[in-house]
Amino acid sequence: MERNYILFHNYSNGLELESFLKKNGIKYTISPTPRKLSTSCGISIIYKKEDEEAIKRIIEENKIDIKGFYKI
Repeated sequence: MERNYILFHNYSNGLELESFLKKNGIKYTISPTPRKLSTSCGISIIYKKEDEEAIKRIIEENKIDIKGFYKI
């Protein structure tokens, strides 16, 4: 089963995006970042692929710094 992850440069950016996702009713799960993806920030957000465009819009509108979108 594929999972979609958003990775962050730091913990604060992850919490900032979480706040906006919650306000917009987008379902997500906070998860430890899988080692195969990164060792930088310890948290990532797992999201549903169908929400990706809405999440990208939230990130852009609110200038949230992310490391990127990843799938494993």
